[in-house]
Amino acid sequence: MKRFSDILFCIIILSILSPLLLIISLVIKFDSKGPALFRQRRIGRNNQEFVLYKFRSMRTEAPEVATHLLKNPQSYITPFGKFLRKSSLDELPQLLNILKGDMTFIGPRPALYNQHDLIDLRTRCGVHTLRPGVSGWAQVNGRDCLEIREKVDYDFDYLEHHSLTMDIKILLFTVLKVLRADGVREGTQNSIMVSEK
Repeated sequence: MKRFSDILFCIIILSILSPLLLIISLVIKFDSKGPALFRQRRIGRNNQEFVLYKFRSMRTEAPEVATHLLKNPQSYITPFGKFLRKSSLDELPQLLNILKGDMTFIGPRPALYNQHDLIDLRTRCGVHTLRPGVSGWAQVNGRDCLEIREKVDYDFDYLEHHSLTMDIKILLFTVLKVLRADGVREGTQNSIMVSEK
């Protein structure tokens, strides 16, 4: 039932937002050289690797290392990329991941392929059996400000108690968090963003 609703709402949202997606793509191309979409290796359900899509928000010459390892991460973020990240509009291409079945609207955020500590902790408590989401319980309770152990605790809580009511609650909290840009950090030890190529 959740998969059916994911596909239905995804098609509706894509139909409504297609002009916006086109405009964002064109602005990215005009703002800096490189593709409009950024592809990133992530870990999905049952620890299967997949390619996650985002709108590119960093320059193509950014080193392929974790953002917090960069001396000055802000220097690699494009002018329009700052707006995309703050507004979370860079996440919109993940609607394609939902259509493909890699992700769902609500679930634990997919780990980076090299976040072995996060992957191991999730596997130990069974969180890896969930389809990753565009937003999740940990996202609305701290986002990048959470330590990995705290993220997994929230993920496990979602595994134990997830329901339609909880998903709606997370969705509403997500809208509020995005509007206020709560929990967004650049260049910190807790950030799970990586530089884009």
